[in-house]
Amino acid sequence: MARWCYRHRLVVLLLWVGALFGLGFAGSAAGTNYADTFSLPNTDSKSAYDLMEKAFPERAGDTDTVVWKVDSGSVRDESVRSRIEPALVEIGKMKGVGDVTDPYAAGGAAQISEDGRIAYAQVTFAEQANAVPKELVQDVVDTAQGAERAGLDVELGGQAIQRVQEPPTGLAELVGVAAAAIVLYLAFGSFLAMLLPIGIAIFGVGTGMFSTQLLSHVTNVPELASLLATLIGLGVGIDYALFIVTRHRRGLMRGEKPEDAAVTALNTSGRAVLFAGGTVVIALAGMLVMNMRFLDGVVVGTAVTVVLSVLAAITLLPALLGLLGTRVLSRRQRRRLAAEGPQPDRTSGLAVRWSANVERHPRKVAALAVVVMAVLALPLLSLRLGTTDQGNDDASSTTRQAYDLLAEGFGPGFNGPLQVVTESPDTESLVTGIRATEGVAQVVALPPGQGVTVIQVVPTTSPQSVETDELIDTLRDQVIPDAGVTAHVGGVTAVSKDFSSVTADRLPYFVLAIIGLGFLLLMVAFRSIVVPLTAAVMNLIAAAASFGVLVAVFQYGWGLDILGLGKEGPINSFLPVIMLSLLFGLSMDYQVFLVSRMHEEWVHTKDNARAVRVGLAETSRVINSAALIMVCVFLAFVLSGDTGAAMAGVGLAAAVALDAFILRTALVPAAMHLLGKSNWWLPAGLEKRLPHLAVEPKEDGSGPAPAAASSGATVVHGFVRDGEGVPVDGAVILLLSKGGRQLDRVTSLADGSYIVSVPVPGTYLLAATAPSYAARARHVVVTDEPLVHDVELADGEVDAVN
Repeated sequence: MARWCYRHRLVVLLLWVGALFGLGFAGSAAGTNYADTFSLPNTDSKSAYDLMEKAFPERAGDTDTVVWKVDSGSVRDESVRSRIEPALVEIGKMKGVGDVTDPYAAGGAAQISEDGRIAYAQVTFAEQANAVPKELVQDVVDTAQGAERAGLDVELGGQAIQRVQEPPTGLAELVGVAAAAIVLYLAFGSFLAMLLPIGIAIFGVGTGMFSTQLLSHVTNVPELASLLATLIGLGVGIDYALFIVTRHRRGLMRGEKPEDAAVTALNTSGRAVLFAGGTVVIALAGMLVMNMRFLDGVVVGTAVTVVLSVLAAITLLPALLGLLGTRVLSRRQRRRLAAEGPQPDRTSGLAVRWSANVERHPRKVAALAVVVMAVLALPLLSLRLGTTDQGNDDASSTTRQAYDLLAEGFGPGFNGPLQVVTESPDTESLVTGIRATEGVAQVVALPPGQGVTVIQVVPTTSPQSVETDELIDTLRDQVIPDAGVTAHVGGVTAVSKDFSSVTADRLPYFVLAIIGLGFLLLMVAFRSIVVPLTAAVMNLIAAAASFGVLVAVFQYGWGLDILGLGKEGPINSFLPVIMLSLLFGLSMDYQVFLVSRMHEEWVHTKDNARAVRVGLAETSRVINSAALIMVCVFLAFVLSGDTGAAMAGVGLAAAVALDAFILRTALVPAAMHLLGKSNWWLPAGLEKRLPHLAVEPKEDGSGPAPAAASSGATVVHGFVRDGEGVPVDGAVILLLSKGGRQLDRVTSLADGSYIVSVPVPGTYLLAATAPSYAARARHVVVTDEPLVHDVELADGEVDAVN
């Protein structure tokens, strides 16, 4: 497929451009029909909602609030009324506004606070918040705030109002892409190579976003799904293309033709991308076991975007590689390739030094990494799930100020009233019992409809407080049973509490499911029990530490002012499920990329220390670059204006950073050094029964064949050092037969390590040379097991071998 896409690159490109613009046109024409459905089956709040829907059919439009306050006097004063009333009348005449409840009209006294300084009016639009034109909402805001004067403050709250406060659509995405572009340019040194992952991500996210818009018309998709799909799509789209382009560039530098390099890259890294993308989708699908309608829509939006991003990486990317040819390399690399010919793969610099340091001090590195992660995880002990509202908005926003004014004038619980719903004809005893309950500020029984009575209960505490949750439990467990009636407690606050309770109850099963799935996938891929077990533990550690960071920022409020994210509050109930799904999928990507290289080296040498050292040295740079790109993309969603998206962005950025920079490059290799050969243990009976899965097959001709490739084949490996034990980089090691025929030739890495292939057991001559050193040679006797042989070079010494 890769070769076909490469050769028919214009056709592939036109198909993708057509798909992007076609879906974009269809999505724009159809619009969006997002539905934030938080209700859960078999919960008390859902029963209350069903009764209310039966008696009082849901009003079509979104209801928002205009709140005003005077510094002195009363809102009833003529000087205030003469400014507010005309504004409310003008708002009521706007096309798209259905109704305005005026506190100055008959029966509106309850909309004025007891001290007379704060009042509110409710504005009901003809459409739901997502469908109300922003121009109309802005006109309402401008008209209402146009009534302000010195001593008279006017603020507005509600979902429609909140939409006009959000930063321009696409700002977060643009910032994330710009940051990723900088990282890619530093990694590649080529402008055209930098554009490839960005282009793949744009096509994947664009088609995914428009597809999600269309799907919102046939299933319940929350608005947050679009933001999360964009966030995840940008991250995985850029990362997957990064892996493939990196492998393609390596092939070009080794002298391969562009077409062959592209095919090889897709057949190796492309397979890993398919595996990684598949695990992300499977992890997302795991959310379906939670049986939450809200999460079902999130699964649909994010999974579609991930699938399209993977599809773009394995079809559109080879087509773009065909269009660019060797220009995917920088000018300096092309000049060097033309002047010096094919360049061997070399790993040097910080990655090699760090890998060697981990090998020398595995206990210290592991202990330090565990301490860091444990400290970051401590705030997790005080995690409290809930739902953010406009009380968590930035203090300068009109929605937050309206929220605070309502709490000041009518009590903290006014922003989240409870509805006790009953079909019982006699509600007097129930109302009396509720009124006498501690924590209740106000109780009003509304006129019954269709035999259903709704009792409005205003708590004395805010919707997010623990005391309000306790009040809901008291009403359900004590007050309602004592009244001898059948009733249910509903309302947004009660739905939020039920959502949090259900999430907490089902989360352990969800965690076991995705951890178990990851264990099985890695066991099949790496033929090991210990490697997947280590990965499972690391995933749990990463999740604990990232949630600790999340609690510290959003629940404790550390750094919220710096980030401009408003007021502290509980962690959104849905976030643990979403974060764990995505963390599982993304960390699997890094684990496969890291351990597959270690596993390949282990198959060659049966030397665990070398396998871990070489695997870490050769993959850590790409893993860290990919993780840095993800962190930039995720953190950019702090600018989205959506608290839920910002919370997910910070949490995922912390999770990816900790997973890549601490776990995969420090704790995992340190643990594997300490575990030794047991890393690769698999019971013989299980080995025979497990299917074989080639996650990333070895490139053709890219190095010595595996030991099992020919009968009796093995290897000689070790280090080349000088007399003081300093690694010799670039030493040439030759393996010669007894007759002097060259069998293999390699160059030592920056840490001095080397590995040569031996065709069959026997006696051979191993020679090593390096600039500034005399040649050294030794006869080596190789059995059917890998042989470890270190070489020491010295100045001015000649070592002759007969």
